[in-house]
Amino acid sequence: MSVTSPLSWLRVPRPKSFLGFISLQTGTELVSIALLINKATGIYGLLTLFTGYALSALQVTAYLGSVFVLATLAVCIPQVRRRSPLHCLILAWVYAIDTVVSTAYTAAFATSWYVAGVHAVKAPSTSAEDDGSAAGNARRADATPSADSDANAPDTAFSIGLVVAFTLIRFYFSLVVMAYARMVILRYVDERMGDTEEAPDTAADPFAPGAPLGEGWKGRLGRVLLSVGRGYWLGGKKEDEEWARQVNSKFRSSRE
Repeated sequence: MSVTSPLSWLRVPRPKSFLGFISLQTGTELVSIALLINKATGIYGLLTLFTGYALSALQVTAYLGSVFVLATLAVCIPQVRRRSPLHCLILAWVYAIDTVVSTAYTAAFATSWYVAGVHAVKAPSTSAEDDGSAAGNARRADATPSADSDANAPDTAFSIGLVVAFTLIRFYFSLVVMAYARMVILRYVDERMGDTEEAPDTAADPFAPGAPLGEGWKGRLGRVLLSVGRGYWLGGKKEDEEWARQVNSKFRSSRE
C-alpha cells in the first residue's frame, strides 16, 4: 500500500483534462487564443498615445505588457500542437506570470475605482456645506453619503464578485496550460531520453548540458525555466503512471 505524504495536498494541482472532458492540448489552444484576443486590446491602448490622450504610468505599463504577451503568444501557439517542450514551457510561464500581474493590476484599478466612487458620493455634501443659506442646509441634510453608498452597495458587491470569479477562472486556465507543458516535457523525456538513475520519480532534464535540448541559448533558457518548480515540471512520474493505468483499466472495462 502506497504511503501518501502529509504535505501532498500542498502540491500544485495537475489537471488531467480541460473542464473534465477536453484534452489538455485543445484546452491550452483555446485558452491561449482567448488570451491572444484579450491582449490585442493592448495595441489599441498604445495607439491612444498618438491621439494626445493622457495615460497613467500604470496604464502604459499594462499596455506594454500586453504587447509583449501578444508577441509571445503569436510565437508559441503554433508550437502547441507540435508539442515543442521549450515553447510550451515558455507559454506556461508567460501565462502564469500574466495571470498574477493581471490580478495585481485589476486589484489596483478596482481600488482606485472604489476610492473615486467614495469621493464622488461625498462630493454633494461638500458643495452643500459651502452654501450658508437655509436651502443649502436642507440640501446638505438630504444629500447624505450613507444613502448613496447604500444604494451603490449591491452594484459594488456584484462587481467584486465578477472580478473574483474571473480571477479564479484565470488561475484555473493557468493550471491547465502548466499541466500541458509538464505533460509535453515528460513525454519528450520518455520518448527521447528514458528514465534517470538518480531519482526514479523524477524525469531527466531535457535541457541539461549534453541533453537533446540543452545546446545554445535555448538550452540555457530551458534550464532557467525548469529551475523554478523543478519538482513540478519533472517530478511525480509514479503518480502519472498510476493515473494512466487507472484510466486504461476503466477504458477496457467499459469496452468489455
